[in-house]
Amino acid sequence: MEETPFYGEKGGQVGDTGVIEGEGFRFEVWDTQWPLDNLITHIGKLKKGAIKVGDRALMKVDRAIRKATEAHHSGTHVLNAALKKTLGDHIKQSGSLVNPERLRFDFTHFSRIDEAEMDKIEIIANQIIRENAAVETRLLPKEEAMKTGAAAVFDEKYGDVVRLVKMGDFSMELCGGTHVERTGDIGALKVISESSVAAGVRRIEAVTGEEALKYFKKVETELKKSAALLKANPMELSERIEKIQKHQKELEKEIDSLNSRLATKDLSDLFKKVKEIKGIRVLATVVDAADVKTLRDFGDKLRDKIQSGIILIGSKAGDNAMLLCLVTKDLTDKYHAGNIIKEIAPIVGGSGGGRPDMAQAGGPKPEKLKQALKKLQEII
Repeated sequence: MEETPFYGEKGGQVGDTGVIEGEGFRFEVWDTQWPLDNLITHIGKLKKGAIKVGDRALMKVDRAIRKATEAHHSGTHVLNAALKKTLGDHIKQSGSLVNPERLRFDFTHFSRIDEAEMDKIEIIANQIIRENAAVETRLLPKEEAMKTGAAAVFDEKYGDVVRLVKMGDFSMELCGGTHVERTGDIGALKVISESSVAAGVRRIEAVTGEEALKYFKKVETELKKSAALLKANPMELSERIEKIQKHQKELEKEIDSLNSRLATKDLSDLFKKVKEIKGIRVLATVVDAADVKTLRDFGDKLRDKIQSGIILIGSKAGDNAMLLCLVTKDLTDKYHAGNIIKEIAPIVGGSGGGRPDMAQAGGPKPEKLKQALKKLQEII
């Protein structure tokens, strides 16, 4: 075929899909590529019959997909114009991808775009769309086109004749892709993410037209679901969350206060278990601690209260055992907490170590905790 209405992937725009059919055959086009300047390939599957040289064919591009792609491609031009108007003329396109589902636009910029700037970019982009300006295209010699001041992609290879795409009085770019007839056909533009892809290069992903509507609907659905869980009006959701967070902080303070009081009571009860071995005060006992941090906090309070001595406490955390050994400073020249815990840890099926004054261990045998605690007496 010398001519085709199918657009081959080029300049960031994906290739068309559709159907090629004729007398006794049907070929479904899944993708269209442009491997050479004078060659476009149609990739797909022959679903019916056979194709012979000289057959007449009707080529049907999937119009819905093409229109969605066009809206996203024209959306990149509108976005480029809005970026320049908001951030400055230093903005240069450094890459793009447009397909039926979204657009991706890479550009040069020195910092992250903050929320206020992004809001302004979106407002300007949608104002341009609502202007419903005509999208005009012209073929010009490359030198003549460059003199117009049209934007060009830095590393794009252009031929002797280029295509100039002009949208109203706000956008003029060299582009070979397909576009809407008027900016209003884009419908709307919604930015869904902004990120860094390289030093001095930012990336914006956005959706237009029906995809933008789908995005708004998805956000609305999530908002309503969240509001329903909190029994609030969607427009009052942030206020309700703030109240819940405030209440949670108050409850956490109350819990900390109760835990502190309980710990003080527990400490008094635990000190009844202190034994004296060879003139050294020793405490070896099981405590209720859900994690290592809680166990350490408990151990610090016990060490402060015992003043001089050796402490070994253990706790069950899920299916594992935790052990913590503390030696007061006045005894570290004779007893090393790290060495003590290394000797005891194998009993609970684990290993451990640490400093002379504090060491910890863990293992998968919480049922052996009491046996591990008894080992301290033997060591001393």
